[in-house]
Amino acid sequence: MAANVKNSVVSISVRRADGSGSGSGVVLDTSGHILTNNHVINGAQQIIVTLADGRKFPAKVRGTDSATDLAVVTLDKPPSDLSPATFGNSSKLSVGQPVAAVGNPLGLSSTVTTGIVSALNRPVTTTKTSDHGFEQVGDRVTTNAIQLDASINPGNSGGPVFDATGKVIGISSSIASLGPKGQAGSIGLGFAIPANLASRVADQLIANGVAEHAFLGVGLATGEATTESGVRSGAQVRSVEEGSPAANAGVKIGDVIVAVDGEPVSSADSLVGFVRQYASGDKVTLTVVRGGKDTKVDVTLATRQDRTQ
Repeated sequence: MAANVKNSVVSISVRRADGSGSGSGVVLDTSGHILTNNHVINGAQQIIVTLADGRKFPAKVRGTDSATDLAVVTLDKPPSDLSPATFGNSSKLSVGQPVAAVGNPLGLSSTVTTGIVSALNRPVTTTKTSDHGFEQVGDRVTTNAIQLDASINPGNSGGPVFDATGKVIGISSSIASLGPKGQAGSIGLGFAIPANLASRVADQLIANGVAEHAFLGVGLATGEATTESGVRSGAQVRSVEEGSPAANAGVKIGDVIVAVDGEPVSSADSLVGFVRQYASGDKVTLTVVRGGKDTKVDVTLATRQDRTQ
């Protein structure tokens, strides 16, 4: 598998006013569009993309999306022999499934590490800014990520994660560290943006330079709800924006949202991650605990607004 996909993976080097950084990316098409993480190219004054065979090309930013930490850059005068990757369906993943991360960790190009899917829909919020070219994220990014035990290190950011058939099922985005100043390398807890979300955002960035996201229109906090079956964690509604999808559907302050389309919601960040996976106009069913009883609420999502989820 590794030999078949290596030509679709690139290394990305950037120069900023305050220094340099590096990351990885994946070839989207023969027009020279490369998908990577926003934090890899954010603030870059110069971007150089190196193909698997060593050829180097300057690139320009086509579009960025800080909400999902994704970006697309375009090669200047792309060659005719680019090898676009094939994207798989990340909604079909299962825990324990074998995967391989390919990228440029610590500047070591075309590095392949293998492992399994450790968990799905893991709420991950990244706000840390690092000098290592890996977690340089200025905006708060919340994703219901794919958790991996494949070794992921600084420089893997933006690189693809493949399944056993060679299809992209995620984009490497962050790692867990031991404390705020803890171990900088892999400790077996890596996270990837699901391919379905990455592909949808990439298509919008190529077409428009920006991406739209669904929003619900509620202010949230992590909370608990008690029903006859026991206590459940979820996203407690603290406010509802007038005229929002949530308001129109009858979501109320004090409701605790415990599932979206049957998928458990464990926290406020978990709900944010779920909503972000949908597009404006999508219909979802929320399971809401209200007055000690489960209630199903159908919501039609709209374009995301500032300061609400």
